[in-house]
Amino acid sequence: MSEKLDKLMQLKGAIAAGQYTPDGKLVEYKGPTPKEMAEMVTKMVAANTLMGTVEAESFTKISGMRWTPFLGWAVAAGEYAVCVMGNYGVFVRLAEADFNQIFKILREVAGI
Repeated sequence: MSEKLDKLMQLKGAIAAGQYTPDGKLVEYKGPTPKEMAEMVTKMVAANTLMGTVEAESFTKISGMRWTPFLGWAVAAGEYAVCVMGNYGVFVRLAEADFNQIFKILREVAGI
């Protein structure tokens, strides 16, 4: 498993990477983040992923456009961004982030 996180940590600007379960439990992580914070972040990531799934299903029903299956998401604020796909996520410095590369590698790591 940690090879996948190593791959995410090699992304330009990466500062932390992790794997979580759909119900918000931390599987593993890498980076300087204390474990308690990583566990809290994991719950937030799982909740945002669930919300994105609900939104994608709703957009599909309302618009007639294909928004499913839900694949991932990103939030950028201040100097950082978190990017998530499948059950994996990576925190990056926004000024260094190459979102095309980030989501390409996330997709590979997540097996999507």
